[in-house]
Amino acid sequence: MSNGAWTWRYDDTEGRSVDLPGAQQFPSQSDAESWLGEEWRTLLETGVDTVYLMEDGQEIYGPMSLRPAE
Repeated sequence: MSNGAWTWRYDDTEGRSVDLPGAQQFPSQSDAESWLGEEWRTLLETGVDTVYLMEDGQEIYGPMSLRPAE
């Protein structure tokens, strides 16, 4: 099991990186994914369109859209 720092990278609709003040680090992938499940609407409202899950700076998966499926 990994002890890395888990973070989210955020992009807008144009694929540009979005820097969020107070971006969080999480102790596990599960914690990061749970947080996103609670906060995705707020992120969408602040201009985030897609997210990437990162562990110690390495992309684990993404892009993942925050927009509801049509």
